[in-house]
Amino acid sequence: MKKVKDDLDKTIEKALKRNPSLKEGLERAGQAWDIAFQIINLREKAGLTQKELAELVGTKQSNIARIESADYTGYTLKTLEKIAKALRARLEIRVIPPASYSSSRL
Repeated sequence: MKKVKDDLDKTIEKALKRNPSLKEGLERAGQAWDIAFQIINLREKAGLTQKELAELVGTKQSNIARIESADYTGYTLKTLEKIAKALRARLEIRVIPPASYSSSRL
């Protein structure tokens, strides 16, 4: 099983080197998954349905379902702020420099 994992890791590494936009796409997809799962988790912890959250946000249930879809990236900062407020959460957005930057360059 370890050999298969190692081979898969090498194949992915080669694909990312050949196609830099693939890496960017994977990172964007990872961010979308993270946002979707955070919203789902907070909504469920609050005991809300998608419809109830939609009413608090001032939108339709289908929009909440779309935002909770891991492949959706069309939300706006304003929408995320409304959702966070409705879920009594704090929205935090960070821009993190590459590890190769030194603190003296910032």
